[in-house]
Amino acid sequence: MFYRFLLRPLLYLLPAETAHHLTFAALRLLARLPLLGALLRKICVATSPALETQALGMKLRNPIGLAAGFDKDAQGIDALSALGFGFIEVGTLTGQAQPGNPKPRLFRLVADRALVNRMGFNNGGSAAAAERLAAPRTARVGVNLGKSKVVPEDEAAADYVLSAERLAPHADYVVVNVSSPNTPGLRNLQAVEKLRPLLEAVCEAVARVAPVNRKIPVLVKIAPDLADDDIDAVADLATELGLDGIIATNTTISRAGLRSHPRKVEACGAGGLSGAPLEQRSLAVLRRLRARVGPGMTLVAVGGVETAAQAYARIRAGASLIQIYTAFVYHGPMLPKRLALGLERLARRDGFERVADAVGVDAPPSTEV
Repeated sequence: MFYRFLLRPLLYLLPAETAHHLTFAALRLLARLPLLGALLRKICVATSPALETQALGMKLRNPIGLAAGFDKDAQGIDALSALGFGFIEVGTLTGQAQPGNPKPRLFRLVADRALVNRMGFNNGGSAAAAERLAAPRTARVGVNLGKSKVVPEDEAAADYVLSAERLAPHADYVVVNVSSPNTPGLRNLQAVEKLRPLLEAVCEAVARVAPVNRKIPVLVKIAPDLADDDIDAVADLATELGLDGIIATNTTISRAGLRSHPRKVEACGAGGLSGAPLEQRSLAVLRRLRARVGPGMTLVAVGGVETAAQAYARIRAGASLIQIYTAFVYHGPMLPKRLALGLERLARRDGFERVADAVGVDAPPSTEV
């Protein structure tokens, strides 16, 4: 209530990116203060055997994670973990540090509970992030890799490999992001003939630098705008290469069905749309992937999840893990706990001892080829 009726209206007086930096800095400060940090964890963290999840080689306290984009430079992992997330995905990180696109580049569409961003992978580079990720931690962390803007498309694999070599030893899993609409040409890499050598190179690099006796999972993140045949092609390639998972989905370039005034939408300009409008398409992509890949591949659902019922629908459709970002911005710091406890309640209602037992119960038989 405090966030919804007092803090959020004040933050909305500021530009979206300014509000993000301010709140993230405040959260990091609070978490560093021993008493306040402990209080934050006591209030925000939900613990229950029914919520514990085993996925991607990780034992997680719950299946609710923070999607990439919020903590681009791995600066606030402990603070974000204190808010009750089961895992944190940092990035997107690139081989070279880059400022991203010109500001303003992050916009709210409040009537749609959505954001439009054209950040352009602004980050301090994978080398700087690797130093922070090497520090001891208890939180489970994935790293999301992208292509440096100045690197031409035909050199993309080497750029991803550079970041993978730097970051994979400090990561619980690695994500190859080829689906952001804000780096020119990046989505071209989703085409299977270009994606295959890229994924092969990253997988080889990750295996090469992995600590002894530890496998580091590799996933690919795809866009909701792919045609169904292209989704199938990516799923088949991921199966063929032995990838550990697929994240569905990134932001969309579509503006269909928005409630916001057309002038408001137009004023946002180009960029990826995230939030509530993605719910149905992201769920459809997840269902298609689950029907295509074998049960051994982990699916991570992201896009439009705001309620426990929506998260539970993704679980039943075949997602082992759920990620949020835009809903976190709109609904505040207690959302991870509300989703986790809601998942437990819904799973027990349906006769499951654990949330993980409900994964894929609504999924059709696999058509894996």
